[in-house]
Amino acid sequence: MQEVQGDVKSDAVLDCDVLVVGGGPAGSTTAAMLRQRGWQVVILEKEHHPRFHIGESLLPANMPILEELGVMEQVRDIGVLKLGADFPQQADKFHTFHFRRALGNTKPFAFQVKREDYDRVLFENTRRLGADAREGVKVEKVDFLPGGGCQARCKVETGEALTVRARYLVDASGRDTLLGNAMKIKVKNEKHQSAAIFAHFDGVERRPGEDAGNISIYRFEHGWCWFIPLRDGLMSIGCVCFPGYLKQRRGRTTEFLLDTLKQMPEAWARIGEPKIVNEVRVTGNYSYTSQRMCGPGYVMVGDAYAFVDPIFSSGVYLAMHSGKHAAAMVDAILRDPAREAALQAAYDVRIRRGIRVFSWFIYRFNSPVMRSLFANPRNYWRVEEGVISMLAGDVFDSAPVLARLRVFKTFYAIGSLLDFRRWWADLRERRRQSRMAFEGGTTPVDPA
Repeated sequence: MQEVQGDVKSDAVLDCDVLVVGGGPAGSTTAAMLRQRGWQVVILEKEHHPRFHIGESLLPANMPILEELGVMEQVRDIGVLKLGADFPQQADKFHTFHFRRALGNTKPFAFQVKREDYDRVLFENTRRLGADAREGVKVEKVDFLPGGGCQARCKVETGEALTVRARYLVDASGRDTLLGNAMKIKVKNEKHQSAAIFAHFDGVERRPGEDAGNISIYRFEHGWCWFIPLRDGLMSIGCVCFPGYLKQRRGRTTEFLLDTLKQMPEAWARIGEPKIVNEVRVTGNYSYTSQRMCGPGYVMVGDAYAFVDPIFSSGVYLAMHSGKHAAAMVDAILRDPAREAALQAAYDVRIRRGIRVFSWFIYRFNSPVMRSLFANPRNYWRVEEGVISMLAGDVFDSAPVLARLRVFKTFYAIGSLLDFRRWWADLRERRRQSRMAFEGGTTPVDPA
């Protein structure tokens, strides 16, 4: 690879084996694991770490990936121990799903992390492993070359141009969806749509004892809410809402968030006197997918391919899992290009399978039947343990887990038939909301 030292000049060109666009969990995981396999990697991040990002709750299934990357202890140092997730029952009661009850060999813990710290740890790890990791560089256009490989035209934040030539492209651009937009293959999710409003609070009451680091989920008429404990006494609190509800805020962003939280008395009681320590942010366009995940010379990982509602904290895990398997796939393709189509097909099937498992629960989470099943869990045929395994991220390879989830779906179907009128009314409302467009978000990925 041609090295360019110091200031990047207008005619600077980098040659590498793999270009990774995006320095979040998906991109950093892919870049690090490709470096572990000996490839020359350039990873470009348009911003600078640390930078704010939502999505602070990790899953136990993340833990083996952190060990493989060699960053487990660094993440432990910046994180809060998470042993489970609690969901509402009746009145002010809740039920905790502890990860230690999961089926199989799933780790019994995870961490809650400030994403600016977590993403920085992962990105710096790519540098430690020898990747050419650059910040403040935006990829503006990618051309795929007739003889194979690609050429990316980039802009350095100081205004200089940079060209990167690579044998393979990994699009880890997150909700910027570099290739999805360029190829016009990004489509709104027709089954589920929501928007979110969130902030960090100080002084919020935590669960007692070992459950102090658990994520807490609350429901209200127009959506659901998360409480994620972070270090230094902070609590990440956000409400994921139907677009039609969030449109009503009319510029009253902070007041709207507080008024929404007051609709959940048990959640509001934990807040006490509200102390918001950063900007209240709003984001829309929450659920989308791309019509394809791979093609000749490229693969999309994490949110660059698809994003679904974060109810089960699946985002970072799906990003890192897809990055891990993308690295193995790209490694195999670079060694034997004739296998590309077959390897991409297998990768596509795997990633879609995991997203499909999470999505089935996500689409129905606020339905009356799902509320009842989560509020009154029963471990018939070890189904509750199967659900806990799903909450831990075990949705890809475990036949016992997938079998229990199929039984859970049967319970859901029976409950829906027994209360058909409420089920049908809920389905109609979810479909109506999914057709709504939400604008006015305040994060970098939202249209102005």
